[in-house]
Amino acid sequence: MSDQFDCDVLVSGGGIAGLTAAAAFGAAGFSVICVDPAPPVTAREAQGSDLRTTAFLQPARGFLQRAGLWDRLEPHASALQIMRIVDAGGEAPEPRVIHDFNAADISDLPFGWNLPNWLLRREMVAALEGMARVDFRPGTGTTSLLAREREALVGLNDGTRLRARLVIAADGRGSPMRQAAGIDVKTTRYGQKALAFAVTHEAPHGGVSTEVHRTGGPFTLVPLPDHDGRPSSAVVWMETGPEVARLADLDVPAFETEMTARSAGLYGPLKLASARTVWPIISQVAERMEGTRLALVAEAAHVVPPIGAQGLNMSLGDLAALLDLAEADPGGLGQRKMLTAYQKARHAEVRARVAGIDALNRASMVEAQTLRDMRMRALRAFYKVKPVRVALMRAGLGTGRTG
Repeated sequence: MSDQFDCDVLVSGGGIAGLTAAAAFGAAGFSVICVDPAPPVTAREAQGSDLRTTAFLQPARGFLQRAGLWDRLEPHASALQIMRIVDAGGEAPEPRVIHDFNAADISDLPFGWNLPNWLLRREMVAALEGMARVDFRPGTGTTSLLAREREALVGLNDGTRLRARLVIAADGRGSPMRQAAGIDVKTTRYGQKALAFAVTHEAPHGGVSTEVHRTGGPFTLVPLPDHDGRPSSAVVWMETGPEVARLADLDVPAFETEMTARSAGLYGPLKLASARTVWPIISQVAERMEGTRLALVAEAAHVVPPIGAQGLNMSLGDLAALLDLAEADPGGLGQRKMLTAYQKARHAEVRARVAGIDALNRASMVEAQTLRDMRMRALRAFYKVKPVRVALMRAGLGTGRTG
């Protein structure tokens, strides 16, 4: 690093994507400063804890190993061997069609591994503390960006200004760095929100991630380690905004009755095992993923509904592409050639995936019985043809090959 720079890489954002970016570039030998205006919440019961979970799909594991994070995460991860799709779109909320997509059809590995978001932050922050090339500054945020061909000048809310060769904007769907660069986004709103919480249940999940489709959006149960000696799952329940508001205000017994019914009773009675948090559901894609000395990643570049574990795995795809380019030509870090190549490598694929997830979400929301019946027939048709089923699984993983 030249003396004129405070760091090689300035990461704006200390969420999961930002912490991963800091670790990956630090492990590759680049000097990194990572900032976020809010200290990370790293305890399950703490106020503001993110009770959602992240399923890292197969390709993500290799990148997390490369970043020096996987060894810390693996002991806490729940393997996802089967993705189960359940249509409960009949007159009564009970299963009409159940189809299991088994990772054994395409690989010796599970589809992925699930971890709670609060725990990911805890372990990633701990990992950064042991990395000499990474300076993590929680409680400090970015306020301005002056990007030139030779450098980026980033203003922080503590009054300092840093010089960096590359700025990685991992600062969320309202990204201050994206706005400072004047990059527009296209946003699609569905009138949906999601409830995120943890449950315990009688039947073991057996490593099966289950999406139950009826109306309003999917009700998804993702395996977690046992909680208080009982099988446990993380739940994301998507519904219309008014319905989520109603559900969030129910007392616990009434809420447990409704969520057990919405789960089609697949695991027996569900018991609430955490607080309930509410998250807005949108699709969003930036008009481009780069600017002068700036790369957009994760939700600064794209936001999708939580379907098929695509969100953060797309983000890791961004980081992998960016790091590949940086390591191929370290001297060109942050230069126009590198960022043009990054845009070419990622933007078309991101747009295609956002469009595909948008279509899946709209299909999951349908209320008319005739449309729900069409959805059921389509699922049945896709599943029964093995080459189509295998192709869908590979596409979901973001790979066209086994292994």
